[in-house]
Amino acid sequence: MRKVAFYTLGCKVNQVETEQIKEDFINRGYAIVDFEEPADIYIINTCTVTHVSDRKSRAIIRRAVKKNPRAIVAAIGCMAEANAKQLANIEGVQAIIGNKEKENTAEIVERLAACGQREPEVITGDICPQDRLKSVMYSQQHERTRAFVKIQDGCRSFCSYCIVPYVRGPVRSKMPEDVVAEVKQLLSLGYKEVVLTGIHTGLYGLDLDKWDLVRLLRLILDQVRGDYRIRLSSIEPLEVKSELIDTVLAEKRLCRHFHIPLQSGSDRILKAMGRNYSRGYYRLLIERIGDKIKGAAFTTDVMVGFPGERDEDFEDTYNLLSDLPVSDMHVFKYSRRPGTKAASLFPEVEDKKKKQRSAELLKLAKKKRQLFLENCLGQELTLLVEKRLNGNKYTGLTDNYIEVVFSSSCDLRGEFVHVRLTDIKGDDVVSGMVIK
Repeated sequence: MRKVAFYTLGCKVNQVETEQIKEDFINRGYAIVDFEEPADIYIINTCTVTHVSDRKSRAIIRRAVKKNPRAIVAAIGCMAEANAKQLANIEGVQAIIGNKEKENTAEIVERLAACGQREPEVITGDICPQDRLKSVMYSQQHERTRAFVKIQDGCRSFCSYCIVPYVRGPVRSKMPEDVVAEVKQLLSLGYKEVVLTGIHTGLYGLDLDKWDLVRLLRLILDQVRGDYRIRLSSIEPLEVKSELIDTVLAEKRLCRHFHIPLQSGSDRILKAMGRNYSRGYYRLLIERIGDKIKGAAFTTDVMVGFPGERDEDFEDTYNLLSDLPVSDMHVFKYSRRPGTKAASLFPEVEDKKKKQRSAELLKLAKKKRQLFLENCLGQELTLLVEKRLNGNKYTGLTDNYIEVVFSSSCDLRGEFVHVRLTDIKGDDVVSGMVIK
């Protein structure tokens, strides 16, 4: 049996797309092996959101070529779309496949293997609004305890720093009936949590008549019965409408976890980024959700070192995040992306200052996480058990994204259990007691 190995960089959408491609290979009779094992085919799902992502993608591709020079190595995804020529210059790569044809990776690789082609083939192209997302029906559980359904692709925001709209194309939504069918299939395989994800999840339905994210959620909840929960991936501030908040409040199957990117707490920098909201709007949004949905977890993305960011701009960001009940934050340094508006903006912030600001926010993030966990101690929550640590120790996630470690004499992986949070076991882990 031929073996195929995968390595995924970047966002949750890349991860779910890798799982979809794995399913295609499984249906064609391939064995999926760990990336560190010998394989006949290596698939590297690349990311190009920063220059660091580019560097990591190239390094992983070279590692695959070194592992088995006779293997077919395919670089797919966002860096393949943005920098195909650069990847084609890496010796040993046979296929560079952009996002338009990524879902057909298995078919393309089989064709290349059949003809014995060794010269790199570049397959990229413009993505059109008519390029619909196809439904993917899984035949078995993959490695993750939580299942992911990609409901949307593409972005129309064109934030000044971001390359994503150029490599992902326009907004395209999966047909509602296909989303429902995928959720039903995943639950039938034993999954208890489904994460709905997309490049711009909050714009689901923009290209469909009279559809939006809230209507899709209500359709799923109405047509898919059972003991499960749905988690939403990142949603932009301007797309968290009152209707969505009320839906999460009313439905226990929707997780109380909102990942709402901030990027900057400075109105001046937000305007330069093209973000179209103010720090005041963001503050009121988080406070409004927190007042309505008790125990909700708020996580966010924040950037440091955007061109022209002054000390007072960073202070605005720091102070806003310090005031708000965020439980975690993803901090990243601005990375110049050729072709974006911000690439021509000056002055650049020196690397030393970027590192300093990043370190300050990461320290704040740790403090905020501890405070959130302390406030949750003593609560009784439902936990989805994800894995066994050792012996009778297990770990899992609550709906509001708290990792909990607990003891059990039974193997409860993939099941819901009720736990009482007892004490904090480290920076971001809580210990719990199972409630009979």
